[in-house]
Amino acid sequence: MKLRTWIGTAGVIALVGMTACAPPIELQLDPESKVFFETARLVMTGEEEDIFRHLPDAESRKEFMADFWAKRDPDPTSVTNEFKEEFEKRIEYANKHFNEGRRGMNTDRGRIYIYLGPPEKTEYYPLAQDDFGSGADLWWIYYRYDLGIEFRDTRNTNSFEMVQVLGNLMQAMEEAKLGAVFQNQGAAGRYLDFDASYNASRREIVVSIPVKKLNFKEEEGLLKAAFDFEFFLYKTGGAKKEKFTASQSFSGKPEDVEKSRAMIFSFPYDLPPGKTYVDIILIGKDGLGKSRKIFTLKN
Repeated sequence: MKLRTWIGTAGVIALVGMTACAPPIELQLDPESKVFFETARLVMTGEEEDIFRHLPDAESRKEFMADFWAKRDPDPTSVTNEFKEEFEKRIEYANKHFNEGRRGMNTDRGRIYIYLGPPEKTEYYPLAQDDFGSGADLWWIYYRYDLGIEFRDTRNTNSFEMVQVLGNLMQAMEEAKLGAVFQNQGAAGRYLDFDASYNASRREIVVSIPVKKLNFKEEEGLLKAAFDFEFFLYKTGGAKKEKFTASQSFSGKPEDVEKSRAMIFSFPYDLPPGKTYVDIILIGKDGLGKSRKIFTLKN
Protein backbone atom coordinates (compact mmCIF):
# COMPACT_ATOMS: atom_id res chain seq x y z
CA MET A 1 0.00 0.00 0.00
CA LYS A 2 1.37 3.38 -0.96
CA LEU A 3 0.78 5.86 1.86
CA ARG A 4 1.24 9.41 0.63
CA THR A 5 1.13 11.64 3.69
CA TRP A 6 1.39 11.52 7.45
CA ILE A 7 -0.77 13.49 9.85
CA GLY A 8 0.75 13.79 13.31
CA THR A 9 -0.78 14.73 16.62
CA ALA A 10 -1.73 18.32 15.73
CA GLY A 11 -3.38 17.23 12.50
CA VAL A 12 -5.20 14.40 14.23
CA ILE A 13 -6.61 16.81 16.81
CA ALA A 14 -8.08 18.85 13.96
CA LEU A 15 -9.53 15.73 12.35
CA VAL A 16 -10.90 14.40 15.63
CA GLY A 17 -12.70 17.72 16.01
CA MET A 18 -15.00 16.54 13.27
CA THR A 19 -16.22 13.75 15.59
CA ALA A 20 -17.41 16.05 18.32
CA CYS A 21 -21.08 16.81 18.42
CA ALA A 22 -21.95 19.78 16.24
CA PRO A 23 -23.15 22.89 18.09
CA PRO A 24 -26.93 23.08 18.45
CA ILE A 25 -28.56 24.51 15.38
CA GLU A 26 -29.86 28.00 16.09
CA LEU A 27 -33.08 27.55 14.13
CA GLN A 28 -36.32 26.26 15.57
CA LEU A 29 -36.84 23.08 13.60
CA ASP A 30 -39.92 21.01 12.99
CA PRO A 31 -39.66 17.36 14.19
CA GLU A 32 -38.90 15.94 10.72
CA SER A 33 -36.07 18.44 10.18
CA LYS A 34 -34.60 17.70 13.63
CA VAL A 35 -34.46 13.96 12.94
CA PHE A 36 -32.88 14.58 9.54
CA PHE A 37 -30.25 17.02 10.81
CA GLU A 38 -29.18 14.82 13.72
CA THR A 39 -27.61 12.24 11.42
CA ALA A 40 -27.36 13.92 8.01
CA ARG A 41 -25.03 16.57 9.49
CA LEU A 42 -22.38 13.84 9.60
CA VAL A 43 -22.09 13.93 5.80
CA MET A 44 -23.31 17.48 5.27
CA THR A 45 -20.78 19.83 3.69
CA GLY A 46 -20.16 23.26 5.18
CA GLU A 47 -21.99 24.86 2.26
CA GLU A 48 -25.01 22.60 2.72
CA GLU A 49 -25.21 23.35 6.42
CA ASP A 50 -25.10 27.08 5.69
CA ILE A 51 -27.91 26.68 3.17
CA PHE A 52 -29.95 24.58 5.60
CA ARG A 53 -29.55 27.13 8.38
CA HIS A 54 -31.03 29.85 6.16
CA LEU A 55 -34.11 27.94 5.02
CA PRO A 56 -37.17 29.81 6.31
CA ASP A 57 -39.77 27.09 6.84
CA ALA A 58 -40.58 23.37 6.99
CA GLU A 59 -41.62 23.29 3.33
CA SER A 60 -38.26 24.56 2.06
CA ARG A 61 -36.40 22.23 4.43
CA LYS A 62 -38.44 19.29 3.12
CA GLU A 63 -37.37 20.18 -0.42
CA PHE A 64 -33.75 20.43 0.77
CA MET A 65 -33.93 17.00 2.40
CA ALA A 66 -35.23 15.39 -0.79
CA ASP A 67 -32.47 17.05 -2.81
CA PHE A 68 -29.86 16.08 -0.20
CA TRP A 69 -30.43 12.35 -0.67
CA ALA A 70 -31.19 12.50 -4.40
CA LYS A 71 -27.88 14.25 -5.15
CA ARG A 72 -26.04 11.39 -3.46
CA ASP A 73 -27.97 8.58 -5.14
CA PRO A 74 -25.41 6.65 -7.24
CA ASP A 75 -28.12 5.14 -9.45
CA PRO A 76 -31.28 7.28 -9.78
CA THR A 77 -32.80 4.66 -12.11
CA SER A 78 -33.03 2.08 -9.32
CA VAL A 79 -35.94 1.83 -6.89
CA THR A 80 -33.79 2.42 -3.79
CA ASN A 81 -31.23 5.08 -2.89
CA GLU A 82 -28.13 2.98 -2.26
CA PHE A 83 -26.29 5.81 -0.57
CA LYS A 84 -29.05 6.49 1.96
CA GLU A 85 -29.49 2.79 2.72
CA GLU A 86 -25.75 2.25 3.23
CA PHE A 87 -25.44 5.41 5.32
CA GLU A 88 -28.25 4.29 7.64
CA LYS A 89 -26.70 0.82 7.99
CA ARG A 90 -23.37 2.37 8.95
CA ILE A 91 -25.05 4.61 11.53
CA GLU A 92 -26.75 1.58 13.06
CA TYR A 93 -23.51 -0.44 13.10
CA ALA A 94 -21.48 2.39 14.63
CA ASN A 95 -24.02 2.98 17.41
CA LYS A 96 -24.09 -0.73 18.22
CA HIS A 97 -20.36 -1.52 18.13
CA PHE A 98 -18.51 1.66 19.09
CA ASN A 99 -20.40 2.80 22.17
CA GLU A 100 -17.69 4.39 24.31
CA GLY A 101 -19.75 6.33 26.84
CA ARG A 102 -21.41 8.26 24.05
CA ARG A 103 -23.28 7.31 20.91
CA GLY A 104 -21.10 5.27 18.60
CA MET A 105 -21.63 7.61 15.65
CA ASN A 106 -19.92 10.39 17.66
CA THR A 107 -16.77 8.38 18.45
CA ASP A 108 -13.59 8.42 16.38
CA ARG A 109 -14.01 4.86 15.14
CA GLY A 110 -17.73 5.37 14.55
CA ARG A 111 -17.22 8.49 12.49
CA ILE A 112 -14.50 6.90 10.32
CA TYR A 113 -16.69 3.82 9.83
CA ILE A 114 -19.61 6.00 8.70
CA TYR A 115 -17.44 7.80 6.16
CA LEU A 116 -15.33 4.91 4.83
CA GLY A 117 -17.11 1.72 5.81
CA PRO A 118 -15.35 -1.35 7.26
CA PRO A 119 -11.57 -1.47 6.90
CA GLU A 120 -10.10 -4.02 4.54
CA LYS A 121 -7.54 -5.02 7.15
CA THR A 122 -7.17 -4.56 10.90
CA GLU A 123 -4.10 -4.91 13.08
CA TYR A 124 -4.37 -5.10 16.87
CA TYR A 125 -1.56 -4.79 19.39
CA PRO A 126 -2.56 -5.33 23.05
CA LEU A 127 0.14 -3.03 24.40
CA ALA A 128 1.87 -0.17 22.63
CA GLN A 129 3.87 2.70 24.07
CA ASP A 130 5.24 5.74 22.25
CA ASP A 131 4.64 9.49 21.97
CA PHE A 132 0.89 8.82 21.68
CA GLY A 133 0.83 7.19 25.14
CA SER A 134 0.49 3.57 26.22
CA GLY A 135 -2.40 1.22 25.68
CA ALA A 136 -4.00 -1.15 23.22
CA ASP A 137 -3.31 -0.14 19.63
CA LEU A 138 -5.58 -0.66 16.63
CA TRP A 139 -4.89 0.01 12.95
CA TRP A 140 -7.58 0.23 10.27
CA ILE A 141 -6.23 -0.12 6.76
CA TYR A 142 -8.11 0.92 3.62
CA TYR A 143 -6.23 -0.15 0.52
CA ARG A 144 -8.76 1.41 -1.82
CA TYR A 145 -8.06 4.85 -0.30
CA ASP A 146 -4.34 4.35 0.44
CA LEU A 147 -5.15 5.00 4.09
CA GLY A 148 -3.90 3.70 7.41
CA ILE A 149 -5.59 4.99 10.59
CA GLU A 150 -4.23 4.30 14.08
CA PHE A 151 -6.43 4.30 17.21
CA ARG A 152 -5.13 4.06 20.79
CA ASP A 153 -6.91 3.07 24.01
CA THR A 154 -4.78 5.12 26.40
CA ARG A 155 -7.29 4.96 29.30
CA ASN A 156 -7.75 1.18 29.08
CA THR A 157 -11.51 1.63 28.85
CA ASN A 158 -12.03 0.26 25.33
CA SER A 159 -12.29 3.87 24.13
CA PHE A 160 -10.09 4.18 21.07
CA GLU A 161 -9.02 7.66 19.99
CA MET A 162 -7.53 8.39 16.58
CA VAL A 163 -3.85 9.27 17.01
CA GLN A 164 -2.27 8.94 13.59
CA VAL A 165 -3.27 8.96 9.93
CA LEU A 166 -1.23 7.76 6.99
CA GLY A 167 -2.71 8.92 3.69
CA ASN A 168 -5.13 11.62 2.61
CA LEU A 169 -8.05 11.20 4.99
CA MET A 170 -9.42 14.68 4.38
CA GLN A 171 -9.88 14.00 0.67
CA ALA A 172 -11.61 10.69 1.35
CA MET A 173 -13.93 12.37 3.85
CA GLU A 174 -14.85 15.20 1.50
CA GLU A 175 -15.66 12.74 -1.29
CA ALA A 176 -17.70 10.71 1.20
CA LYS A 177 -19.75 13.77 2.12
CA LEU A 178 -20.61 14.28 -1.53
CA GLY A 179 -21.56 10.63 -2.04
CA ALA A 180 -18.54 9.34 -3.95
CA VAL A 181 -17.33 6.56 -1.67
CA PHE A 182 -20.66 4.72 -1.63
CA GLN A 183 -20.46 4.03 -5.34
CA ASN A 184 -19.53 0.62 -6.66
CA GLN A 185 -15.89 0.04 -7.38
CA GLY A 186 -14.67 -0.11 -10.95
CA ALA A 187 -14.77 2.29 -13.88
CA ALA A 188 -18.38 3.31 -13.40
CA GLY A 189 -17.75 4.10 -9.74
CA ARG A 190 -14.61 6.17 -10.15
CA TYR A 191 -14.68 9.66 -8.76
CA LEU A 192 -13.96 12.27 -11.45
CA ASP A 193 -12.36 15.37 -10.02
CA PHE A 194 -13.17 18.62 -11.76
CA ASP A 195 -13.09 22.38 -11.25
CA ALA A 196 -15.47 25.28 -11.89
CA SER A 197 -15.18 29.05 -12.18
CA TYR A 198 -17.28 31.98 -13.35
CA ASN A 199 -16.44 34.15 -16.35
CA ALA A 200 -18.18 37.41 -15.48
CA SER A 201 -17.46 39.11 -18.82
CA ARG A 202 -19.03 36.24 -20.79
CA ARG A 203 -21.58 35.42 -18.09
CA GLU A 204 -20.71 31.74 -18.13
CA ILE A 205 -20.05 29.01 -15.62
CA VAL A 206 -16.94 27.20 -16.80
CA VAL A 207 -16.33 23.54 -15.86
CA SER A 208 -12.89 22.00 -16.36
CA ILE A 209 -12.37 18.20 -16.32
CA PRO A 210 -8.76 16.89 -16.28
CA VAL A 211 -8.08 14.76 -19.34
CA LYS A 212 -5.78 12.36 -17.49
CA LYS A 213 -8.69 11.22 -15.30
CA LEU A 214 -10.79 10.01 -18.23
CA ASN A 215 -11.15 6.86 -20.26
CA PHE A 216 -12.39 7.95 -23.68
CA LYS A 217 -14.54 6.06 -26.13
CA GLU A 218 -12.75 5.63 -29.44
CA GLU A 219 -14.90 5.96 -32.53
CA GLU A 220 -14.00 6.70 -36.17
CA GLY A 221 -10.48 7.72 -35.23
CA LEU A 222 -11.66 10.16 -32.56
CA LEU A 223 -11.69 10.05 -28.76
CA LYS A 224 -15.13 10.91 -27.41
CA ALA A 225 -16.70 11.64 -24.04
CA ALA A 226 -20.22 12.78 -23.14
CA PHE A 227 -21.61 14.19 -19.91
CA ASP A 228 -24.84 15.24 -18.28
CA PHE A 229 -24.60 18.20 -15.90
CA GLU A 230 -26.97 19.22 -13.10
CA PHE A 231 -26.56 22.64 -11.49
CA PHE A 232 -28.10 23.67 -8.15
CA LEU A 233 -27.49 27.32 -7.28
CA TYR A 234 -28.01 28.96 -3.89
CA LYS A 235 -27.35 32.58 -3.03
CA THR A 236 -25.15 32.59 0.09
CA GLY A 237 -27.02 33.85 3.11
CA GLY A 238 -30.34 33.19 1.42
CA ALA A 239 -32.69 30.32 0.78
CA LYS A 240 -33.53 30.71 -2.89
CA LYS A 241 -32.64 27.74 -5.09
CA GLU A 242 -32.33 27.64 -8.84
CA LYS A 243 -31.64 24.60 -10.96
CA PHE A 244 -30.81 23.79 -14.56
CA THR A 245 -29.48 20.80 -16.50
CA ALA A 246 -27.37 20.46 -19.63
CA SER A 247 -25.68 17.81 -21.76
CA GLN A 248 -22.39 18.35 -23.53
CA SER A 249 -19.92 16.14 -25.36
CA PHE A 250 -16.32 16.24 -26.48
CA SER A 251 -14.43 14.67 -29.38
CA GLY A 252 -10.89 15.11 -30.60
CA LYS A 253 -8.00 13.47 -32.34
CA PRO A 254 -5.85 11.29 -30.06
CA GLU A 255 -2.78 13.47 -30.58
CA ASP A 256 -4.71 16.61 -29.66
CA VAL A 257 -6.24 15.01 -26.58
CA GLU A 258 -2.81 13.87 -25.45
CA LYS A 259 -1.59 17.47 -25.50
CA SER A 260 -4.62 18.79 -23.64
CA ARG A 261 -4.66 19.18 -19.89
CA ALA A 262 -8.42 19.53 -19.51
CA MET A 263 -11.75 19.55 -21.31
CA ILE A 264 -13.53 22.88 -20.94
CA PHE A 265 -17.32 23.20 -20.95
CA SER A 266 -19.16 26.53 -20.71
CA PHE A 267 -22.73 27.16 -19.56
CA PRO A 268 -24.44 30.54 -20.02
CA TYR A 269 -25.71 31.80 -16.68
CA ASP A 270 -26.07 35.24 -15.15
CA LEU A 271 -24.94 34.89 -11.55
CA PRO A 272 -26.35 37.49 -9.15
CA PRO A 273 -23.89 39.93 -7.53
CA GLY A 274 -21.92 38.54 -4.61
CA LYS A 275 -21.25 34.90 -3.76
CA THR A 276 -23.27 31.92 -4.91
CA TYR A 277 -22.97 28.26 -3.91
CA VAL A 278 -22.94 26.24 -7.14
CA ASP A 279 -23.56 22.53 -6.55
CA ILE A 280 -22.60 20.59 -9.69
CA ILE A 281 -23.37 16.95 -10.41
CA LEU A 282 -21.41 15.53 -13.33
CA ILE A 283 -22.63 12.26 -14.84
CA GLY A 284 -20.33 10.68 -17.38
CA LYS A 285 -21.88 8.47 -20.02
CA ASP A 286 -20.39 5.15 -21.20
CA GLY A 287 -19.12 4.23 -17.73
CA LEU A 288 -17.28 7.49 -16.99
CA GLY A 289 -18.73 7.71 -13.47
CA LYS A 290 -20.70 10.22 -11.43
CA SER A 291 -19.11 13.03 -9.46
CA ARG A 292 -20.23 16.02 -7.46
CA LYS A 293 -18.59 19.14 -6.05
CA ILE A 294 -19.79 22.38 -4.48
CA PHE A 295 -18.13 25.65 -5.42
CA THR A 296 -18.44 29.17 -4.08
CA LEU A 297 -18.46 31.40 -7.16
CA LYS A 298 -18.39 35.18 -7.12
CA ASN A 299 -19.70 37.67 -9.61
